[in-house]
Amino acid sequence: MRKEDCFYLGKIVSKYSFKGEVLAKLDADEPELYENMESVFVSMRGNLIPFFIDNCRLHKSSLLRIDFEEVKSEAEADTIMGSELYLPVSFLPELKGNKFYFHEIIGFAMNDAIHGDIGTITGVNDTTSQALFEVQKGEKQLLIPITDEIITEVNREKKTIFVSTPDGLVDLYLS
Repeated sequence: MRKEDCFYLGKIVSKYSFKGEVLAKLDADEPELYENMESVFVSMRGNLIPFFIDNCRLHKSSLLRIDFEEVKSEAEADTIMGSELYLPVSFLPELKGNKFYFHEIIGFAMNDAIHGDIGTITGVNDTTSQALFEVQKGEKQLLIPITDEIITEVNREKKTIFVSTPDGLVDLYLS
């Protein structure tokens, strides 16, 4: 399985028991959807390795307690500490309306209510407190906040996101 065909689910952050159980911090709005998984891909040395799960359940808010078939000791758990977890994109439920997955809108055009076509979405920066669209217009990159107030329509057929940006935001980049 290639990383491009998967989505990032979370990261193994700590050991839970001496029997090899681990805790994974999930990057998910609804962590309960992942409670009864049978397997997951673990990123190790640049490769995605399938790991089968004996048992997994939520542990506090967004932590998932996982008992892997292949990991039955603290030493074995140490080998996967800090590893990222992935699932195939096909596991994601289809979103409708103005909801979208970040990976799905890469390459979409962005159309502003005042300025019209303001470029193509090349990525999403979610490392800041406010997630941002990274939009390329010629040689310039625009950073547009991802908020319900700014996004007016997500048109999957036309591969376009329609926005109504605050006064002066687009001018800041394009003037």
